[in-house]
Amino acid sequence: MPNTLNLIAFALIAFGLALTPGPNMIYLISRSVCQGSIAGLISLAGVVLGFIFYMLCAALGITTLLLAVPYAYDALRFAGAAYLVWMAWQTLRPGGRSPFQVQQLPADSAAKLFTMGFVTNLLNPKIAMLYLSLLPQFIDPAAGNVLSQAVVLGFVQIALSGTVNALIAVTAGAVAVFLARHPLWSTVQRWLMGTVLMGLAVTMATEARR
Repeated sequence: MPNTLNLIAFALIAFGLALTPGPNMIYLISRSVCQGSIAGLISLAGVVLGFIFYMLCAALGITTLLLAVPYAYDALRFAGAAYLVWMAWQTLRPGGRSPFQVQQLPADSAAKLFTMGFVTNLLNPKIAMLYLSLLPQFIDPAAGNVLSQAVVLGFVQIALSGTVNALIAVTAGAVAVFLARHPLWSTVQRWLMGTVLMGLAVTMATEARR
């Protein structure tokens, strides 16, 4: 087990990271608004599975290999960027709507919601980098088994991120209702969201490998 001080410090940092908007949060908001908070929570379950996958890989040292092979890292990075571009186009295309705007869309099955949440998280190489760069800073070899410390810290991050995003998924509908009653805000928000998505895609595609 990590010592108490390391655990508290890591939890505070993980909480701050969970509040930072990113592809996972954007996808969950979009899905919650389009299909309801239950759909958002099912998608979140897929996102959480992606966190668990990357965390275990990092804890076992597998993700180190991924980041050590430039082509493997770049393939994942560009796939994630392409997915963000597609999401941005869906928002900005003629006739497109804001992810927060209430829409009549075909309902996806629970299995598809779960899978898309998982894929959205899996196509974000920054998650792997997060675990590889952050976990070692709070692991003390003198405190016991390194693998168990990494797993405990990883699950702390997953629990905090899951809680924050669950609250966002549940409240996204209220934001959607507000925007439906104020069309101008809905239009502004749609273009803002699309621009943010494109910005994230460009950043992910052009960011130098660390």
